[in-house]
Amino acid sequence: MEERVRRLRLMPDEYVQVLRLDRFRQDHPAIVVGAGNGWWQAVIPASDGEIVTTRYTLRALLDKLDELLDPNPRHE
Repeated sequence: MEERVRRLRLMPDEYVQVLRLDRFRQDHPAIVVGAGNGWWQAVIPASDGEIVTTRYTLRALLDKLDELLDPNPRHE
């Protein structure tokens, strides 16, 4: 894990997000998370196809995934 973080050349506060991503991948192995040039993307399998979400930061992507996968969404 440490070597992967070094290769990504992350800012210090992003290290925590990489650890969060590792936990997310362990908890949700069917969801594919990847990165491109300046963006992060997740593909969530669904009964009628898939849900794709893209964000500029890993933190924003993981926050959105938490929102999408929350079994008890809050309706305000």
